[in-house]
Amino acid sequence: MPLGLRRKMKAKSKEAAQLVKVEQRGAGGDSLPDPKPPTRKLVFYTQLAHGSPTGRVEDFTSIRELYAKIAGVFEISESEILYCTLNTPKVDMERLLGSHVGLEDFIFAHVKGIQKEVNVYKSEDSLGLTITDNGTGYAFIKRIKDGSLIDSVKTICVGDHIESVNGESIIGWRHYDVAKKLKELKKDEPFTLKLVEPKKGFEVKPRSNAGKSSTEKIRTGRETLRLRAKGPATMEDMPSETKTKAIGKIDDLLELYMGIQDIELATTMFEAGKDKGICILTHPPHDSNGSES
Repeated sequence: MPLGLRRKMKAKSKEAAQLVKVEQRGAGGDSLPDPKPPTRKLVFYTQLAHGSPTGRVEDFTSIRELYAKIAGVFEISESEILYCTLNTPKVDMERLLGSHVGLEDFIFAHVKGIQKEVNVYKSEDSLGLTITDNGTGYAFIKRIKDGSLIDSVKTICVGDHIESVNGESIIGWRHYDVAKKLKELKKDEPFTLKLVEPKKGFEVKPRSNAGKSSTEKIRTGRETLRLRAKGPATMEDMPSETKTKAIGKIDDLLELYMGIQDIELATTMFEAGKDKGICILTHPPHDSNGSES
């Protein structure tokens, strides 16, 4: 591995570790009480991103349950929902709905649109893709690196759901498995991606009281509903600026090493490292390139 890349990785890992330690010191060393499940009825407003009337969803504790509620409101199949964004109907990967939903957030559901099949000749080791998933079995493209091989294929877009690779369905796969599959494709050989892009329509604006960006709202100290893969949803205060920055650094490391982004995983890793007073990403793995695609 090039010396410059090794130094860059170590620097990122060290910075993330320092942020975890700062957050722990700021807490005074005392363990915080466990967050409590919401005691009041929470109602969220939602629309289909390509255009629809406004609906209301409530009584959900996970991403899967939320998708089922949205599907019920708009009388569509749950399997039609690719992912959701907060406070914008645009395919904005910085506004993806993850494990936290602010109590004032407006939810836009992006559903399946045009299916397309793209043939690509792998002339380089790296495709230049960052993969994430919606938590219910759909992996999609979160980022395309400028100047990369995939960047030159204009029919492949950020937000596209990857349905199959060389005829093999990857529905139900986690993002890291998809990234690994793409990484292992042989160089100097063609491969085929079957993609589904989100349905497009006229731009729809959210209600006025949900118009602020999520970044702006983070500074208000408002509460959020945290959705978990296991266990009940809980009410939590918005994370501090230090914690948000630390989690972001860990997410950057996931992208650097594995070619994926996953805020929920980064949050879990941060909390595990914080409890032990260390950052678990202090030492890079032996395979420094991970499964980056």
